[in-house]
Amino acid sequence: MSHSGIIFPGIIACFAVSLAATVIIPNSQLGSLSPEIKEEDGRFVDAYPVADLSLAARGKEVYVSQGCQSCHTQVVRGNDTADVERGWGVRKTVPRDYLFENPPLVGAGRLGPDLANVGSTAWRNEPADDPYKPVKRDAAWQMLHLYHPTAVSKLSNMPSYSFLFQKHRIAGSGDKDALTNLPKTLLPEDGFEIVPSADVKALVAYLLSLDRSHSLKEAPAVAASAPAHK
Repeated sequence: MSHSGIIFPGIIACFAVSLAATVIIPNSQLGSLSPEIKEEDGRFVDAYPVADLSLAARGKEVYVSQGCQSCHTQVVRGNDTADVERGWGVRKTVPRDYLFENPPLVGAGRLGPDLANVGSTAWRNEPADDPYKPVKRDAAWQMLHLYHPTAVSKLSNMPSYSFLFQKHRIAGSGDKDALTNLPKTLLPEDGFEIVPSADVKALVAYLLSLDRSHSLKEAPAVAASAPAHK
C-alpha cells in the first residue's frame, strides 16, 4: 500500500504550522501595533518605543556578534514571577516593546540576568551579600564589567571581553576614555593605560539604551522603581 496519500498532506501540514508560527502569529501580534503616544493637555509628552539610530544601534550588532543573547534574555516574564521581584523590570515585557527590534533579542537562556531594563535606573544588581542592593550601572561600571567581570561581581561566571580593549602607552594627559576605575590588581604597568575599542563603546551605549520600563496600556507598571542610584 502506498503511503504517498499520507506523506504529502503531512508535508503540507508541517509547512502550514511553520508558516503560522513564524509569520502569521507574529504579524498578528505586531502588525497592527504602533508606538504609544502620551499627551497632557493636548500636548505631546512622550512616545514609546522609538527607533534607535544612535551609537546603540551599532552596539546591538556587537552584542549579537559576541553571542550575548546566548546567556542573557531580554524579556521580563509575567508580573507574578520573580523577574519583577528581582528588579529586572517594573512590568512584564509585551510585543510592543519589540516594535522596532529586528531581530528581537529575546535570548536563548539565562546563564546571566535578564537585560531588558539594564539601562533603566530601576535595574538592580544581584551581589551575593544583598540581592536587592541598588548599583550604579553607568558607562564606567559597564566598561569595567566587560573588561573583567569579577572586578564588580565576585561570583560572576561571565567571560572577560578584555580582547575588545587595548593597552596603550600613555601620551600627554592620556586617553579621555581610558579605564580609571581598575582595581590595583588589574592596573597595567606604569606608563600604560587600558582603552576601550569602538566596539566596546558602542556595546555600552546599547546596554545603557535598554529601558522597557515605560508603563503601557497593555502592561502597566506593577512595581515601584528601585531607590535612586547614589
